[in-house]
Amino acid sequence: MNGLLLIDKQPDWTSNDVVAKMRGVLRERRVGHAGTLDPMATGLLVVLVGRATRASQYAEAQRKHYLARLRLGLTTDTQDIWGRTVRERPADISEDRLREVLRSFTGEIAQVPPMYSAIKVNGRKLYDIARRSGEIERQPRPITVHAIELLGREDGDWVLDIRCSKGTYVRTLCHDIGEALGCGGCMSALRRLEVGAFSVDNARTVAEVEAAEDREALLIPTDRLFADRPRLTVKGAAEQKLRCGNALRSDTAPGEYRVYAENGDFLALCRVEDGRLLTVKSFFEVETCRN
Repeated sequence: MNGLLLIDKQPDWTSNDVVAKMRGVLRERRVGHAGTLDPMATGLLVVLVGRATRASQYAEAQRKHYLARLRLGLTTDTQDIWGRTVRERPADISEDRLREVLRSFTGEIAQVPPMYSAIKVNGRKLYDIARRSGEIERQPRPITVHAIELLGREDGDWVLDIRCSKGTYVRTLCHDIGEALGCGGCMSALRRLEVGAFSVDNARTVAEVEAAEDREALLIPTDRLFADRPRLTVKGAAEQKLRCGNALRSDTAPGEYRVYAENGDFLALCRVEDGRLLTVKSFFEVETCRN
């Protein structure tokens, strides 16, 4: 069983909870996920199954699309409403003023990751350090916020539609927007709508996967992750050489390619350089190589 499974994660599940559950439901040990969602967040979690787990770095690198709520006037240690309150301030902010500040958070910006995150510093996860000894200095990281659209208000919070790059912490974005406004702020809700070309509209809940009669039919082929690369087909002895990890001579233009067997099976992501076809990442089941 190999491929991508789109899960609509519900609140109170960690991303690792979903992975553990899918290992049992699918009866497949090789299960992972691409891009963590916080426990209280909902929405699209791309689960990788079987040989597709080898594609995690490519799935995580996809653009993300979120719907978030911003609560102004409240600052917490986790940068969301589920953390410990650090400060409360008046937040009489006009819509025009908020729109003005949002514009300053689009494009390429530097973001200091939150203490309550899984990023490692000197081998220790930041959230472990935060729980034991408070804050430490963190280096800002480059991210790209492609767009922030203000959709209005809901239950007193501002609703934001955010399209951003890998590595963006939306709760930190909410915190930083609040600081820029001078009143503080935090995230009060988060739903991930898209990861690259994949949408939560096509996702299933854990319960729906459990109830499905044909669970394998829910999987999306791994090669969908590389749909923007051109397609190449190898035949006969060339296929066998590629399966054995050997480079192939190629007069194809330099670049990355989706490579398939003659029968249509997706074999690998490959790169052509200096007249050779080199395997970047293989996705076929490994068998004994016949030289």
